[in-house]
Amino acid sequence: MVETAESGIERRKEEHIELALASEGAVARGPGWSDVRLVHEALPEVDLEEVDTSVELLGKRLSAPLVIAGMTGGHERAGEINATLARAAERHGLAMGLGSQRAALQRPELAATYAVARDEAPSAFLIANLGAAQLIAQPGQDGLSLAAVQRAVEMVRADALAIHLNFLEESIQPEGDRRSRGCAAAIGSLAASLEQPVIAKETGAGMSRATARRLAELGVAALDVGGSGGTNFASIERRRAELHGDERGETLGGTLHEWGIPTAVSVACVAPVGLPTIATGGVRSGLDAAKALALGADAVGVGRPLLEAALRGEAALDEWIERFLEELRATLMLTGSPDLAALRARPLVVFGELRRWLEDLGCEPPRRPA
Repeated sequence: MVETAESGIERRKEEHIELALASEGAVARGPGWSDVRLVHEALPEVDLEEVDTSVELLGKRLSAPLVIAGMTGGHERAGEINATLARAAERHGLAMGLGSQRAALQRPELAATYAVARDEAPSAFLIANLGAAQLIAQPGQDGLSLAAVQRAVEMVRADALAIHLNFLEESIQPEGDRRSRGCAAAIGSLAASLEQPVIAKETGAGMSRATARRLAELGVAALDVGGSGGTNFASIERRRAELHGDERGETLGGTLHEWGIPTAVSVACVAPVGLPTIATGGVRSGLDAAKALALGADAVGVGRPLLEAALRGEAALDEWIERFLEELRATLMLTGSPDLAALRARPLVVFGELRRWLEDLGCEPPRRPA
């Protein structure tokens, strides 16, 4: 399928939003939080209102370990969504990612749909976003130059750049970029050349310890595990392929709809590598977040629930964030943890499928005395 600059990218981004909100974006398998239990402290000696949820991420102090996951940009509706999400990030002291900015590099008139985030969140930690597949040559197009990458960062006056690793999605997508050879070297070169820190970000298929180590050696500054159990991009692209008459993508998406490493597995395997770790994929509550943090994450990323709330308006978005943070604070208090560092030292129990994953992968479950 040949994608035109005028219609293809904007149409694809609109479809991603619509399908992510529909059943096509539903998870195929869980992220693994149900197999993690935090141990209750019956005598916590921690006041709920005194619980400190602040965290430092890549040199920036956040009021809470919550990253609004990069979701959209590149069409009119996306600009409105990004503005709403950015205002919330500013109000609550959160980090925020943008959707892939390739569209704006190809069509500069779309840059405003991304740049609005900085306009609305002058002090928030903002993360620019480009795809690893776009760093190398693909049929009919050259890889992005360092100057083009810098334009993407400057577009949103970003504090960091996420390079998303979405090869599952690209393999199914009707107009996907299928080449990946050379991406590792391109990421390494970018990490060495760019002034801002580079975050390697999976987008729904998870990350292994071996891959995390390779990325650390390449010089990336942080990892977003993007595990399976959240929005299912294989199913989204399968549905898109069906809509566009692409039988190959439709069949492949159906075959691979359960592909990936669950988020909880990814966090437990990746965190010991030692880079700041963001747990994105199926985080739906403050309790989920606490489990991810206890497994070793430094922050969590949330996408679809915040998108749904943003589309209902500012009040609904604030309500979702405040409820999420209340759940997180309550969980910390009930484990006797005055802050996130204390939570990571508290005992936890890992069992079921998650334990089997970790044992088979050689990622020992965390063991802490009760």
